[in-house]
Order: sequence, then C-alpha cells, then structure tokens
Amino acid sequence: MRFLPTLISCLLVGGCATSPSSSGTGKPDPRDPWERFNRATFKVNDALDRHIARPVAKAYVKVTPRVVRTGITNVFSNLETVTTIVNGTLQGKLRQAGRDSTRLLINTTLGLGGLFDPASAAGFEFNDEDFGQTLGKWGVKSGPYLMLPVMGPSTLRDALARIPDQYTYPPTYLEDDSTRYIIRGVEFIDLRASLLPLDAQLDQSFDRYAFVRNAWLQRREYKVLDGNIEDPAFDDEEDLEEPAAPPTQ
Repeated sequence: MRFLPTLISCLLVGGCATSPSSSGTGKPDPRDPWERFNRATFKVNDALDRHIARPVAKAYVKVTPRVVRTGITNVFSNLETVTTIVNGTLQGKLRQAGRDSTRLLINTTLGLGGLFDPASAAGFEFNDEDFGQTLGKWGVKSGPYLMLPVMGPSTLRDALARIPDQYTYPPTYLEDDSTRYIIRGVEFIDLRASLLPLDAQLDQSFDRYAFVRNAWLQRREYKVLDGNIEDPAFDDEEDLEEPAAPPTQ
C-alpha cells in the first residue's frame, strides 16, 4: 500500500487513465478479458464506497485522535506479520523471515501487542508478503484481472491465494464470530481511512476503472518481483545509441 500513492501520481502524469478499451490502442486490454463483468462489479463497489465506506472513514478520522489511529494501524500490521513470515519462508527468504520473526516478537512484547512499533526504531522494518506473491515467486502466472465484490482489485491467482492467507491470520482462530466481525470491520475502516488522501487524485481521472486497475496491477507486479522491474525506456538498445551524423553535402 505504501507504493500506491507514487503509482497513482505516475499514472496521472503519464496519462495512463485511458478510455474504456483500457489499453490506449482502442483494443481490449489483454490483462482484462473479463472487463465487462469487472466494470459492472467496480460500479457497484464504487457506489458502496462513495455512500458508505468513504463517509465512515472520514468520520473515523474526524473523531479518532491520530495517535489512536496509528496504534490501531500498528496492531493490524503486527497481526499481518505472521502471514509475512510464513510466505517469506515459503519463498526462500529465510533471512528476511528471521528478521520478521524478531519484529513480531519485539512489537508483541515491548510494543504491547503491536500497539507501538519499537521494532522499526530498532531497524526491523515492516515487510509485506502473501501467498499470491509466493505463487508468483514460484512461477504461477497472475491470470486475468478480477474485480472482486467489496474486496476490490485482484487477479485470478491472487483471489484464490486469499484462502490460504486466512489460515495464517491470527483473528481467524477466534471462536467468537462477533469479535471476528468487529476486528474485520475496524481493519477495513482503518485501511479505507489510509486511502482518503488519494480520493482527490482518483476523482480527477478520466476513467476511474482503468485508473484503479492500472495502478493496482503495477503495484502488484512490483511486489511480486520485489521491485526488480525493468524500465521499458531502456528495453530498446537503439535508445542508447548515439544519433547518426548528418550526411555531408
């Protein structure tokens, strides 16, 4: 999520919010063969967001002190560290998994259950790994882009990967259903509140659907490849050659 504002800014500058054909060429985007269905789902999600999620998130920010919101965000980040540790190990990132385990131990104990984040101050930065990234690391293709009801952007691979991720998320094992629902609700509101600064930029886009899809897919590729994305500007060796001298008269 930390890279999403940068991606959205790049899309605005680069004019990547294209027409409904989504590829900028007048042809359907090959990443999105289910675009008709996805657009219909996005329309419903967008309406729910405008009339419910966004107002609730704004009210949450207005009535909740920043220090409390930070603590809530820290708690959920700490809970997600378990998933990160498991998937980091599955990806062979043993050193990172060890550091993430140390981070979890420090924040759970000294950080009072994750309310505070002394681990970052100690040099153990937050990492984000999930089973979708693990499958990508193993060579599983992302598959078609998929807009999920309520849950938002995904791909076929990442949508299916959400299932095993639930088994590494500690609140899943709470026996009381109402407690789990409350935790999920607070988590959703906290996440939506963190995205409020992006609303103004998103509202300026020509095609909100294509804008969200392009930003999400770029961010997702960045995470799966651990940032090792080649710059297309340097793919063509001719771009690096010296211009030819003009012919002599």
